[in-house]
Formats: sequence, structure tokens, C-alpha cells
Amino acid sequence: QVQLVESGGGLVQPGGSLRLSCAASGRSFSNAFMGWFRQAPGKQREKIAQVLWNGNSPYYADSVKGRFIISRDAAKNTVYLQMNSLKPEDTAVYFCAARDSSVPTWRYWGQGTQVTVSS
Repeated sequence: QVQLVESGGGLVQPGGSLRLSCAASGRSFSNAFMGWFRQAPGKQREKIAQVLWNGNSPYYADSVKGRFIISRDAAKNTVYLQMNSLKPEDTAVYFCAARDSSVPTWRYWGQGTQVTVSS
């Protein structure tokens, strides 16, 4: 059974930082893209970052480029999202997801973790 389990969300002040973790299990992700999505209240879910499991081909949405960094630790089967210079508009539920590199559909999803940026 494939599982993606996020952790690390919480309340942070504007300008602060958080690091989200996504622990992956149940299959090999060696040929997969790992991604981070977010969904704010009343808005559609958006992809904000993705990377191949080998660390290649990083992608960032314009809204987070230069502030967020996606990385992975293959030994721990974990993907991270380092979020810096957080803004109130970054408030959302953040989801980890995975898809095979040859398939455009994101097949596996975590349960989500809340990030709230507020003073």
C-alpha cells in the first residue's frame, strides 16, 4: 500500500520559515516525480513544486520561486519543502503527491498539512 505522509505544518509569522516533510512508502519512487501542491480556502489546488526522485528537473510555480526549495533524501524516502520568507497568501493546506514519470496523472496523494501564515 502506497502511503505519502506529510508533516511539519503549523502557524508561522510573516517572513518566517517552515519545512514540510513527506515520507513515502509502499513502492519504489525511483522513476517518479514528487510534487507539492497547495489549496487555499475557496481556491483551486495548485502545483507549486516538483522534482524527479533523482533530484533532476526541479520546477517551481512563479508564486514560490526564490522562496521555496524542494529536495529529497533517498535514504529516508522523504521529500521536503523548505519554505522561506512566508507570506499570508501562502496560507493553505499543503499536499505531497507522486506520479510515474511517464504518466501525467498524479496518482498518489498525502492527507495534507495546514500551513497558516499570520501575525
